[in-house]
Amino acid sequence: FPANFSEVSEFRLLGFSEVSHLHPLLFVILFSLYVLTLMANTMIALIINGDNTLHIPMYFFLTQLSCLDICYLSVIVPKVLENLIVGTIGISKTGCAMQMFFFLFFGVAECFLLAVMSCDRCVAVCYPLHYTIIMNTRVCKSLVAGTYICGTAVGLVHTIITFSLPFCGLVINHFFCEIQPLLELLCGNTSPSETQVIAVAVFAIVSPFLMIIYSYIRIISTILKMSSVENQQKAFSTCSSHLLVVTLFYGTASSMYLRPKSSYSASVDKLLSLSYTVVTPLLNPIIYSLRNEEVKGALRKRWRKINFMWK
Repeated sequence: FPANFSEVSEFRLLGFSEVSHLHPLLFVILFSLYVLTLMANTMIALIINGDNTLHIPMYFFLTQLSCLDICYLSVIVPKVLENLIVGTIGISKTGCAMQMFFFLFFGVAECFLLAVMSCDRCVAVCYPLHYTIIMNTRVCKSLVAGTYICGTAVGLVHTIITFSLPFCGLVINHFFCEIQPLLELLCGNTSPSETQVIAVAVFAIVSPFLMIIYSYIRIISTILKMSSVENQQKAFSTCSSHLLVVTLFYGTASSMYLRPKSSYSASVDKLLSLSYTVVTPLLNPIIYSLRNEEVKGALRKRWRKINFMWK
């Protein structure tokens, strides 16, 4: 292998080469999940934009989450499907760097968006009379812009630093340009790079997670002070969907990035990556549509309109 990354033109993605006999089955499953996820998230975004009763901050953020999930998924899955069809594939160094950047950009933006959504629920529960004043349109757009700025900053810094280092290998034992497998290809002592990954993870995962924890401490404290059980249940129901999504996303992301390289396992890494790149984006719209009465009401309303048009 060439000693320096600047001398090479592409990496090789092994994908699921260890289970090549299962490639046709995996292709069908992943392609089906991909299409379902695109349809589910697009449907949620269209339903919210098409129903005036859902034009409130909570659903504005949910629309952004659906768009992020679509983009996040589309950065990874097409290359995985190509890998399953043709086996080990090449990806140019520019393509690999771009894939890493957009993967980090959308992933980090989603981390901070989930934190913003928790703050929104905190304001709704703790300050209901001032909710529309605090969470006005300008504030909501500024918060979303902030999530994209954080995603851009982390993606650029991490990608530039990683791809400016010398590589002593070209074969990535993964199905996309993931951070940990690329660290395996770096020459010499990789401790500084591993420290960099942990620092990015602390900023991108831990800091918004602490914001979420703080928000839910405030929410639970306020709910417990409510005199009516009915009001307590109503307040908690507005947060339950978000709490489930946070648990899914942070559970897989933290197990992936908040661990030392010594515990890295390619097979486990691929399974974890599949869970947060494919499964979680599919479950998000299902959780919100099944557990949220307003979204279910909007879905039923749209379904009745479609039936009426076809009759």
